[in-house]
Amino acid sequence: MTRTAGDVRIRPYRPGDAVDAAALRRICVRTGEMGGDARGHFRDPGVLPALFATPYAELDTGLVFVADDGDPDGPIGYIVGAPDTEAYYRDFRARWLPRIRDRFPVLPGRTDRDGELRALLHAPERMINAEVVRDHPAHLHIDLLPHGQRRGLGTRLMTAYCDALRERGVPGLHLAMNPANTAAHAFYLRYGFRTLREPSEDSPVLHLGLRL
Repeated sequence: MTRTAGDVRIRPYRPGDAVDAAALRRICVRTGEMGGDARGHFRDPGVLPALFATPYAELDTGLVFVADDGDPDGPIGYIVGAPDTEAYYRDFRARWLPRIRDRFPVLPGRTDRDGELRALLHAPERMINAEVVRDHPAHLHIDLLPHGQRRGLGTRLMTAYCDALRERGVPGLHLAMNPANTAAHAFYLRYGFRTLREPSEDSPVLHLGLRL
């Protein structure tokens, strides 16, 4: 049976729930290649959720929301983020990196995506852009499995997250994305995000921001 968007509940992530935790990892990997499946593209695709999904649930579960359609395998989408990017990456280094550094050691001399992501994992401060976070201190990552896309769930997840940030008095949020992901770019613009920083030789990502 095909479920409608109305059958899907947007709810907070359940700390300590093995099904929710596994779903975060699975969704991150299955959408980690420009929205497609990242399996086969990395030596160990688990580096993706270790960097972009799981630590948010472990470090601040109050800002993780999932799209739950009742499937026993768990949610079909999520949004994760942090209200203060600089504080988050300090916490990441102190509390999260020691737990996963041995599984994902730096790969000296490797300049492919495996090497780049592992280097980033061990130097998370590189993800901070001082100019961007000044007025947009929060950041986010949002992902939906293919059968959860184009159903309005991304908008519902984004709204739940933004409402939670407003309750904390956060003035703005940002995200960094691959500019080649045109579908995601269009979604963010429809939601109200605006360009903060174009890609450059120093940083190939596109930074978008939203005032709250």
